[in-house]
Amino acid sequence: MTHTNSAPPASRPTALGRRALLGAAGAGLFLPRLGQAQDRTLAIYSSRHYDTDRELYDGFTRQSGVRVRLIEANVDQLLERIRAEGANSPADVLVTVDAGRLARAKDAGVLLPIRSTTLDSRIPAHLRDPEGAWFGFSVRARVVMYDKAKGLPAGLARYEDLAKPDFRGMVSTRSSSNIYSIGWTASMIAANGPEATEAWARGIAANLSRPPQGGDSDQIRAVAAGQGRLAISNTYYLGLLHRSARAEDRAIADRMAVLFPNQGDRGTHVNISGAGVVRTAPNREAAQAFLEYLSSPPAQAIFADGNMEYPVVADAQPHAFLRSLGNFRQDPLNAARMAELSPEALRIMQRAGWR
Repeated sequence: MTHTNSAPPASRPTALGRRALLGAAGAGLFLPRLGQAQDRTLAIYSSRHYDTDRELYDGFTRQSGVRVRLIEANVDQLLERIRAEGANSPADVLVTVDAGRLARAKDAGVLLPIRSTTLDSRIPAHLRDPEGAWFGFSVRARVVMYDKAKGLPAGLARYEDLAKPDFRGMVSTRSSSNIYSIGWTASMIAANGPEATEAWARGIAANLSRPPQGGDSDQIRAVAAGQGRLAISNTYYLGLLHRSARAEDRAIADRMAVLFPNQGDRGTHVNISGAGVVRTAPNREAAQAFLEYLSSPPAQAIFADGNMEYPVVADAQPHAFLRSLGNFRQDPLNAARMAELSPEALRIMQRAGWR
């Protein structure tokens, strides 16, 4: 799907865009106008399918004068398209979710490593590729959710605890083939090694309340309906239910509480949304400027308010609902290492009977 940002830079932003612009004005971090010799359109290939991301593109256009041409598809389709287009590809930036997918794009030779003091200073080291091929711009925390009325079962504080026989029939989670499950299990390999992780995965499979099915919101709804006690989900799905137009969704969000696992040791597992400059980008200057813009206060505010994700920049604030869940310690595992372990993670889950 292709969209072109045709709104002029002076067009009136939405309420979210106005908040972002005010934040940028306060910080004095507007982008410079890019050179006139360059094509005034930036082609962004994105597998993020969130309507609120339009604010990111409109904000970049207002600040830089560069219009955005957006091509949307799943990441495999986008990578295949870039390869098929070859040296003549119009793609400037690849945007996707999950460190594993970004690493796959790097390994396929699609991404161009860049050096940016702005990005290196604003993006924590564990949320970017060590060689500068990709950078994380928002964080999703993978947590345990439970019904406040029933309370948190005793003896649960760490991801490792979820495999205990005490929690038989309680766990609701996605399939092993889902990127969130793969990244989570990869973090377990990094922490505990493959043998312990395989034993843990067998415990998860034995403790499932139902066969894995649906997305994260479905896990939350299942627990709210009494099908299991523990939903494994990214935090932003609870945030989206909280602000849903449907009263029943808001009621579910109000019923749920959150446990951030492993706060006494390595911290809670997180994954990222990120982006990189395409190796054959015809507009490299604008592409790098766009990535730097994504780390700015206005763009970080859009990630936080638009899709209820955690911003990556230290001085950016999450949405008020996420703040109400409390602060938490992140697992500092480098996203690139998590990506390296992802193929092994999938094999372990499948051997363990986690379908």
